[in-house]
Amino acid sequence: MPDTLAVHRHRPRPTLLATAAAVMVACFLSAPGAPRAEAAPASFAHPGVTVSKAQLDFTRSKVNAGAQPWKGAYDKLAASRFADPSRTAKPRAVVECGSYSNPNHGCTDEREDAIAAYTNALAWYVTREERYAKKSIELMDAWSAVIKSHTNSNAPLQTGWAGSSWPKAAEIIKHTYTGSWANSGRFATMLRDVYLPQVINGSNSNGNWELSMMEAAVGISVFLEDRASYDKAMAKFRTRTAAYVYLGSDGPLPKTVPSQNLDTEAKIVGYWQGQSTFVTGLTQETCRDFTHAGYGISAIAHIAETSRIQGHDLYGTDVGERLRQALGFQSTYQLGEPAPDWLCGGSLHLGLGPVTEVGYNALHNRLGIAMTNTRRLTQQNRPAGSNNLFVAWETLTHGDNPN
Repeated sequence: MPDTLAVHRHRPRPTLLATAAAVMVACFLSAPGAPRAEAAPASFAHPGVTVSKAQLDFTRSKVNAGAQPWKGAYDKLAASRFADPSRTAKPRAVVECGSYSNPNHGCTDEREDAIAAYTNALAWYVTREERYAKKSIELMDAWSAVIKSHTNSNAPLQTGWAGSSWPKAAEIIKHTYTGSWANSGRFATMLRDVYLPQVINGSNSNGNWELSMMEAAVGISVFLEDRASYDKAMAKFRTRTAAYVYLGSDGPLPKTVPSQNLDTEAKIVGYWQGQSTFVTGLTQETCRDFTHAGYGISAIAHIAETSRIQGHDLYGTDVGERLRQALGFQSTYQLGEPAPDWLCGGSLHLGLGPVTEVGYNALHNRLGIAMTNTRRLTQQNRPAGSNNLFVAWETLTHGDNPN
């Protein structure tokens, strides 16, 4: 069974228990002069979106030494369609995405071209073969020359997904490639004018939307060195993370995002997919399906990793505790533990996706937390590939990476 701190059914008395980690976090955050964990750094670190130079150097050394699992992870990347040297970008001036990408006018093309740009940037760093850097630039240039807007109901989410991958690629190319990227300024303008306005104000939809949007906003802010947008995105991220993953210390009901007006138990239960029993590690979308819960968990890990690279380590705060518990809870059932009747009516829709490496590496390898079920699932899924939306190659970049 998953490790849980408390189980709340309907309206029992609030628990008086809290984990030692939660107590330490509360003391730290309330201490006089404690820094705001969401504050932008005085000087941004580059490359600094989800993966750092030290992490890239470690990855490169392991791949070049033929060490596993990194060599196998790189081989999977190199053999993927995202690294295809004949890939041709398919940019559009207007990307139109309805619910579940129907209609799909450029949605898949945009997301996958962005992942391909990141894929080629990683391949460049590992191999130092210039063709990969040039392909990454070619893809970024093609879109920055054409795209003007995103439309239809899924526009915010689509922008968040593609906008999460573009700055990861751009950070590596701009700050490690010694060749020419003549249109880097145009690419920055694209991120500033087309992507950032669509994501920075968040969303009152399901939590994975806003978390993905904040991932894009944080990454774009790092690339643009936009401190105000970084601060705004990080503040929204902290609020949404607390409302996305339940901890027993939250009380009988989950936290909420104030703008959503979830002011009754019935509204909260409805928003949590009809789940009225709240246990530590449950996410707002666990009872929808594990795939969407995985999107939210992955975005939490990505933002926490970017924040750490930028000098503010959130893994020792409530963000890290929520990430740890969400990973452990979902991993337990993904590995085959039968769902009890009180959880999603006893029926789970699995499919967590390749989303555990970043959080597992930070919390287990760096902080020494056991995370038995997350460890099993992570190792079982290696080498992790891409979810074809905004997650890619994380065994390669974060698998047992000490940096």
